[in-house]
Formats: sequence, C-alpha cells, structure tokens
Amino acid sequence: MNIQNNPSLMDQLAASYALGTLRGGARRRFETLARDNATLRAAALVWQSRLASVAELQPQVAPSPAVWKRIENLVRADKEARAMQAASNVAPAAAGWWASLGLWRGASAAGALAAVAAVVVGLNVNSRLGGQVSELSARLTATPEIEYVAVLTDDKASASLLVTFDPKNKTLVLKRVGGFREQPDKSLELWALPPGAAPKSLGVLGADPVIRLTAAGTDMRQVPALAISLEPRGGVPPGSGPTGPILFKGALIETPK
Repeated sequence: MNIQNNPSLMDQLAASYALGTLRGGARRRFETLARDNATLRAAALVWQSRLASVAELQPQVAPSPAVWKRIENLVRADKEARAMQAASNVAPAAAGWWASLGLWRGASAAGALAAVAAVVVGLNVNSRLGGQVSELSARLTATPEIEYVAVLTDDKASASLLVTFDPKNKTLVLKRVGGFREQPDKSLELWALPPGAAPKSLGVLGADPVIRLTAAGTDMRQVPALAISLEPRGGVPPGSGPTGPILFKGALIETPK
C-alpha cells in the first residue's frame, strides 16, 4: 500500500509513533519513510506537539487525604461485617455475653457511623474530582488546533524551524529546532509565498525559542510555501519584499482531518 495516498493511515501511524506504541520493525520502517517524506515527518511533529500540550494540562498531585480516609473507613466497616458474620455462626450455648442486646446496638451504631462517614467522604472526593474534571475539560478546550504545518529547512535540508497555524486562535507558532541564531543587529522575517504573487510578510521573529505571530486564515490558505529571510533589525518596511538572503524555506502542509 502506498501510504502517501492514504492520509488517514499516515495520521494514525504518526500518532502511534508519537505515542511510542509503534515498535520494532514497524517503527524503523516509519522512520525510514519519514526521512524521505516531508508530509509524514510533519505529521509526526504535529502529534508530538499535541501530546506535549496535553501532558502539560494536568500536573502530578499526591492522592487527597480524603481518599485514604475513605479507604480506611471501608476497610474498618468490612472488618466489622466479617466479625458480625462470624458471631452469627457461634452456637447458642457458646454465645453467652456475645448475644447481649447492648453490644449489638453498639456494633450497629459503629457500623452506621462508618457507613455515614464513608458516604460523606465519598461525596467530598466526588466533588473534588468533578472540579478537576471541569478544569481539565476547560484546558482541553483551550488546546490549540493545528490546521497547517511547515518544516523550514536550510540549504542542507536541515530542519531549523517548525511552523504551525492555529485557525481557532489565529496564531502562528514557530519553534526553533536548529542552532541558528541571528546577530543582534539582524532579524528573521517570515514570508508567505503565494503562487503568482509577491511574497507577503507574516511578521518579524523575536529571539525566543518559541515565537507567536498573529495571522488570519486567509493569510495561510492557498499558500504553498513559507520562507524566512535575514533582514536588518526590526524587519523591512511595511509593503516591501525581502531584501536579505533567504535562509530557510519549506512547504506549507494542511494537516489530515
């Protein structure tokens, strides 16, 4: 099967690769294909970015003391139930003082209190869990969508920047993955390369490892490629084209839906 003609399979394999469930020979074959297939390589990078975002949503926390208290109450109630069951199996002659009405009332009261405590603790735990689930759902809703991705490479085909576009938040995110750093008196500028038209500036990059630029969907659609030029500090004047050398470029790929 030609994987390039099957976007759904390509996306599934990229997701499995990012999750680490693609192993052995299958994982090695995927890496071999990805070296020669920019679309497959970009899909794997997109999934790695998605999973990294999800992993940051919920910090690790120790179990609540209420959880341990509930477990303790349930264990104690179970022990008392077993003791009652054992007592009911004792012969009447040997029962003696065990059959005392006061003792049974005390045991019943203790069992009832333990049951009430377990219910109260359970309600508290459920309330806390409900709050955590609501918070996690809100964070997942805020997780960016990725509609387009590009891997910008230098003239030696070495990846230098990963570009993703989130249409929901109208945001371009650029992550530096290479070692290039411009001089203090220079700036990198991102350009859209529409067919049959002049390059259009999408913004000037800062020096941070991750840069966010504002962009509309119309800036990205029908654009086959992106490029980055080296310009004087602050970029070129609005309305003009690139004046410096093109350092990095790459195809803009729509992610599988």
